[in-house]
Amino acid sequence: MTLPSSLLSAGRRCQRVLEGIHVFTYFTPETAREFAAFGVEDGHARYFAERAGAMGRVGAGAVTAAFHVFKHELVARHVPAVWERVAPEEAVAARLRACDAALRRMLGEKILDAPETVEAAEWALRAAEAGERASRPLYAAQADLPVPDAPHLALWHAATMLREHRGAGHLAALAGAGLDPVEALVSDAASGNPVSRRLLRTRGWSAEELEEGARRLRERGLLAADGTPTPAGAALRRDVEEATDRLDAGPWEHLGQDGTARLTELAGDLAARLAAAGGFPAGFSRPGDGAGGSAES
Repeated sequence: MTLPSSLLSAGRRCQRVLEGIHVFTYFTPETAREFAAFGVEDGHARYFAERAGAMGRVGAGAVTAAFHVFKHELVARHVPAVWERVAPEEAVAARLRACDAALRRMLGEKILDAPETVEAAEWALRAAEAGERASRPLYAAQADLPVPDAPHLALWHAATMLREHRGAGHLAALAGAGLDPVEALVSDAASGNPVSRRLLRTRGWSAEELEEGARRLRERGLLAADGTPTPAGAALRRDVEEATDRLDAGPWEHLGQDGTARLTELAGDLAARLAAAGGFPAGFSRPGDGAGGSAES
């Protein structure tokens, strides 16, 4: 069954606001403190442990494959060594504790207990349960974890599942478009995605490697000499987003147009409150502002 484009677009919009509810934990002091207690203070090591913890004691190869845009040598610098400081199950628990503490600080008990938060969690969990596990290791691993009892944590859990579900489809779409990790980052940053512009500096690639990726894109006619996308390059990125939408259709078909719209409304309000409370670093686009469709990971 092919879903109408209006529902696929609605699902993409919903993912944008849910992304904020998922991603804010990477920036909170609560997360840094939780992992520092285990002796994990390097930002990359913490990120790998946070996000890969649900997969268990995996090695560098599995993390590189699942995370896509990190240079393998950077991953191998920290994985599997990080598991000697914080076991995967400890990382999962620390991540959830940090999320709880940060949400309580930024939103307050009244909002966390509000009927709207309970309803948002119910809609998000309903969407997340319709995801496909096949070829989606991070989604599948998160889906194996118990759903937290508290509504605000259940919402974060579901937002994380949905983020990883779309992310895996996005990586498949990038591969189908013939974009390797460096080319994916460079082309997305050239398209104006502020998140990918930040990622250029943090995924382990040297300036020379990034320039070599840009050269390959220019040779394919996807990038102009001034670093902006050519019409063919812009069309390819649109094709990638549309393919990502199709691969991510299951949750939104399950919710339907009205359910997707209601989740977007509820989650959008919470994401906006997080942004207003300083939940995202300077230069990070506000969730749901329309900038970009799928950050590279």
